Amino acid sequence: MIKASRPHDDAVVELLRDDPSFADEYLAAAMEEADQAGGREALLAALRHVAEAQGMAAVAERAGIPRESLYRALSPTGNPTIKTLLAVLDAAGLKLGVRRTVTA
Repeated sequence: MIKASRPHDDAVVELLRDDPSFADEYLAAAMEEADQAGGREALLAALRHVAEAQGMAAVAERAGIPRESLYRALSPTGNPTIKTLLAVLDAAGLKLGVRRTVTA
């Protein structure tokens, strides 16, 4: 039997797996909204999706942290340190960027 739908998270991970460059835009959009209600959780979910697309165990190994710690740090209630965040981004082949906000 063919499924008519699938979970959103699975679809996003598949998109990221099929097109790794999509991670740039996906995380940038999540970072843009990180200061809004629910934005922090959405950013952690986006980073978790990127890590899942590349393989959580492989990302954890490249980041130098235990896989279980990576799952915890990127969970909806996670609170990764800046060290962990930067290590995960680096392990995923990404860098954190900064730009000036536009004021009205």
